[in-house]
Amino acid sequence: MKAVERAKLVRSLRHESRRLRLLVLVIGFFLVTLTFVVVSKPDALLFNLNGRLLVDQAPRSLLIRQRVDAHDGRSADTLASASGDLKVVDDDTAGEEASTNAIGTSGEEERVLASEPEQSKRAVEATTSEILGGEHDEGRKSQQEGEKEHQQHKLTLPTVSNYTIHDATDGTDNGNRDALDNVERDKPLCDFSNFRANTCEMRGNIRIHPNGSSVIYVEPTSSSPKRNEQWKIKPYPRKGDELCLNHITEVTVKSSKVAPECSKYHHVPAVIFALTGYTGNLFHDFTDVLVPLFTTASEFNGEVQFLITDMAIWWTRKYAVVFEKLTKYPLIDFNKDNEVHCFKHAIVGLHAYMEFTIDPLKAPHNYSMVDFNRFMRRTYSLPRDAVTALGEIPKTRPRLLIISRQRTRMFLNLKEIVAMADEIGYDVVVEEANVNSNVTHFAKVVNSVDVMMGVHGAGLTNCVFLPHDAILIQIVPWGALDGICRIDFGYPAEQMGLRYKHYSIGVHESSLTEQYPLDHEIFRNPLAFHKNGFEFVRQTFMDTQNVRLDCNRFRPILLEALDQLNQ
Repeated sequence: MKAVERAKLVRSLRHESRRLRLLVLVIGFFLVTLTFVVVSKPDALLFNLNGRLLVDQAPRSLLIRQRVDAHDGRSADTLASASGDLKVVDDDTAGEEASTNAIGTSGEEERVLASEPEQSKRAVEATTSEILGGEHDEGRKSQQEGEKEHQQHKLTLPTVSNYTIHDATDGTDNGNRDALDNVERDKPLCDFSNFRANTCEMRGNIRIHPNGSSVIYVEPTSSSPKRNEQWKIKPYPRKGDELCLNHITEVTVKSSKVAPECSKYHHVPAVIFALTGYTGNLFHDFTDVLVPLFTTASEFNGEVQFLITDMAIWWTRKYAVVFEKLTKYPLIDFNKDNEVHCFKHAIVGLHAYMEFTIDPLKAPHNYSMVDFNRFMRRTYSLPRDAVTALGEIPKTRPRLLIISRQRTRMFLNLKEIVAMADEIGYDVVVEEANVNSNVTHFAKVVNSVDVMMGVHGAGLTNCVFLPHDAILIQIVPWGALDGICRIDFGYPAEQMGLRYKHYSIGVHESSLTEQYPLDHEIFRNPLAFHKNGFEFVRQTFMDTQNVRLDCNRFRPILLEALDQLNQ
């Protein structure tokens, strides 16, 4: 019996030993599998890490990481990656590239991918939009980055699988496209919300009939209900200034199913604007026409037709080189033309914002005054794009341009100012800017200097020709005019990439002391005169005042400018 029991015990122990080994093997296999899942993330094995996969085909786990990457990437490096990780892809090549690089999936995998919620796709696209918006908020990019933006259609974000993110129109189905088209059709032809300028913009079948001072958006015969829109617009950016607009031709913009037959067809967009107004004054030449025209027309790269109401031939000749850069086509005199011009895209009025500035957040393609300053230097073939630090060229003195005036706001002690500047270390140039000045000559003089100074007035508009990082010094006449002066030239100069200095004269530096006693209200409370309106202020403080600069008081301003040029 003992032998039998011993044999049974041995068999039992062997059986338990086999079960234990099997259990160890199972546990070991489970641990290995778990380690593999945690470490290698097997969903990545479904895809080629160097390829691209459309966003709506990506698994949820990678979409979640996509969103995390996008949010975490809002560092300066990620936002600056427009020419690196943020890759621009042409419309024609994006689909081909995605289909070439994306790895095919099995039927089961396709069913899984197709079942992913649509909201994941929308979340990623929303994140992309936020990143791009953040870039615009950071300020203007370089010119090369800006040129890439103009042609941007699809983006590749720097994520683990380099997905191709489609823009809104590429990612929508036919139903959504129709909805977008309906929104475009339902949008009013004109926008009168801007405080500075009214504009109208339309795409489709457009008839421009100058003889009737009308622009007609021809509605499709099948459209219902009828738009029945009619707008009256004076295409000059001085909204609310009736004194100015009284001389501007009014244009009627309307929708209609009936229109005159085309007599001339155009395959480029049209821009309609006026020239009379305040043009002839250098400041208004730029703030009312040239800056808004650049903002409105630059995106067309010369492929645009200008139709000008209230044409001033002498003015178009004065700025002929600017027109040649903005359009490849002859100017059309709107008031003398009898053709019926047909376009597919038309803009009536110019995009304008504050005085002598461009708002990058509102302007097409986020244009800024830096772009305008660069445009003017290239238009007039000016050699200096930026100032050179003084120490880089031995024995070279910085050049100072003093803008002189002959009728109002003159420097009464100009020779003393020149001598003081020369003593400090400047090579001084004195020039007068007026309506008869040769723009090309004056542009070259301004571009050759490092510092430009002058009393508040139209002559300071020539700062558009200064090289980047040059210094503009504005002398502010007596009369609580600091705010006006900063708006007209201070802020625009800084937005162009110039360094700006502001010098407000004291009572003893004003010629008004020869007209009024020192206890007069004009000296005690000049701001009180502003309640009478700008015309009164202009006549009181601008048209009848000259400046005798206190050289001892002004000297530190020129010394500070020297220090900045040495940096």
